This record gives sequence, C-alpha cells and structure tokens, in this order.
Amino acid sequence: MKRMIALTMTTMMAVMVFTGCGGTQKTEEENQNTNQEQTANSGEQYVIGISQYGQHASLDNCREGFLLGLEESGLVEGKDFVVDYQNAGFDDNITQQIAQSFSAKNVDLMCAIATPSATACYAAAEDKNIPVIYTAITDPVEAKLDNAPNITGTSDKLPIDGQMQFIRELQPNAKTIGILYTTSEPNSVSAVKEYQEKAEQYGFTIETLGVTQQSEVVQAADTLISKKVDCFTNLTDNNVVGVLPSILEKTNAANIPVYGSEIEQVKLGCVASAGIEYVSLGKQTGAMAAKILKGEATADDMPYETITDFQRYINTDALASLGITISDTVMAESIDVTKEATE
Repeated sequence: MKRMIALTMTTMMAVMVFTGCGGTQKTEEENQNTNQEQTANSGEQYVIGISQYGQHASLDNCREGFLLGLEESGLVEGKDFVVDYQNAGFDDNITQQIAQSFSAKNVDLMCAIATPSATACYAAAEDKNIPVIYTAITDPVEAKLDNAPNITGTSDKLPIDGQMQFIRELQPNAKTIGILYTTSEPNSVSAVKEYQEKAEQYGFTIETLGVTQQSEVVQAADTLISKKVDCFTNLTDNNVVGVLPSILEKTNAANIPVYGSEIEQVKLGCVASAGIEYVSLGKQTGAMAAKILKGEATADDMPYETITDFQRYINTDALASLGITISDTVMAESIDVTKEATE
C-alpha cells in the first residue's frame, strides 16, 4: 500500500498527450510496457504521518530515534518513505485534528509520540485500517491500547523502584516526595498510583497535586513548595515537563531538589534521575514500524515492548548548588551530564 509520488502521474499524463497528438499510434502492448516501465522507475514511497504531542527534548529524541530505527532497518527517508511531521503543541484539540488529517490523507502508517497523540491516531485510523505505532507511552494498559487492533509500539514505563532508591541514597533524611501530574493523562495516573503503593517500602510519603492543563502547572508547583515537601520527582507528564525550566526556577529558590524521569530533564537542571534513554526507545519503535511497512509483520503480530534497563544520571552542578553530597559509589554508578556537555 504505497502512495505514488506526483511525478509519476505527471509523466504518465504527458506521455498520453504526446501519443494522442503525435500522429503515431502505439499498440496496446507497447502502451502497457511503457506504463510498467514508468511505474518501476517512479520511486514509490511510503507516507508516514508522525504526530508529536508537544515539543520537549525527550519527545524530540523519540522522533529522532524513530527515524534512525527505520534507517537501520534499511528504509531511507526520501527514497523509501516520506514523513508528514505534525506537532500539537500540547493541545488536545490540535492532536485530534492532526490524526484526522492523516486519516484523510490515507497515510501508510501513523507514528504517535505520547499518549494523547496515540489515542487520537488510533481513533482516526481505525475505520481506514491504517496501522498505528506509538512511543513514549508509560502504560498502554491504562490507556486501553494494549489489546486494541492494528496498533502497537513501545512503553517508557518509569523505573519507579530505581528512582525512589536513588532519592533515598542522595537524601537519606527525606520524608515527603512531591509529584505534579495531569489528571487526564493515563500515564501519569498510573505512575502516581505506583509511587503511592511503593513509597512506604522506601520510607517516603507522597504528596500529589493534579492539574488539568499546562497553564496550571507553575502555580501548582508553588502549592507543593508551600507544603514543605523534601523534593519533587517528575513523571513523563508532558504538561509538566513542558514547563520544567519555570518549575526549576521556583524549586531552586526554595532549595528543593527536583528529580527527573530521564536524561534530558537532568540536563535542564534536575539533580538526578533513574531513567531510560529516549533515542534508544525511538529506535526500537522505528524497527517495529519497518517490519509493518515491509510486510514482515502486522501491528497485531507484535505486542508492545518496554525498555527494562535504566541508567543513573546526575547533574553535579545542580546537586552542589543545593548542598547535596555524592558518595563515591553513586558517582561511579552514574553518568554526570555536566561532563557529557563539556566533552
């Protein structure tokens, strides 16, 4: 199910006009051979619609990795496929419009980056039988996408045990972890529940505050700060991560550390993270998409996949500014993003 590029149709029309006006009549067999030759040289391409919920580093890395995964699977952009990339700017209405647009264009495959984009693409693609592949979804089960037809992808499920253990090592006397989250994001609701269930094992209590839209996040951060939490920990919540610099400005002023959920947040100024690397997640997604496009598998043949390995990341500048000391063991086990930036 490939889409013919416009050049092929233009060339075919030109041949038909020339044949009709030139005074020489081609036989039916000659015309058929000409058309077959034109089709063989037309450069047929898959059309992939990429819907990204918003722009921040981890989602950008997913998109970059997705394209790398396609390339590593032998598909070359511009030759084997073209991309229709759309960014919703964290707007659910625009997310729906993007998905409907891809459906109207009858793209060969939709790639959805983050849960709102995935649910919108699935709804728009269902009647058209267009396969959907997603990435950066923490909990496909909570999003009701795990057993849905013609959709699969990769999960960025947080290593919550690893994160709380890391916080305990860096802040031995901490008691309360604050979490900001979007109440309508299934990923976030699922992660908050897991934090609450496991917190006691690590000697923590969890103080949560839900928001309904990104414009509420910074004020909600002020509220959590006023509750005297010992630290914040981020989820992969797009509304929260989208305004992370503003949150860090307030928490740094209050001398409260913020733990990220992946490396890019640590680069922005979070003190540390036990998290996954999103380019790798995107590559895994791209490899799955390539199998669908090549006809090697269908979305239904491939259950969603989760990266289980995680890495410890630290920002030594941010830790030092907040007076948090680092043991030799933590230093040896972690990647210091400040050193990465200078290398």
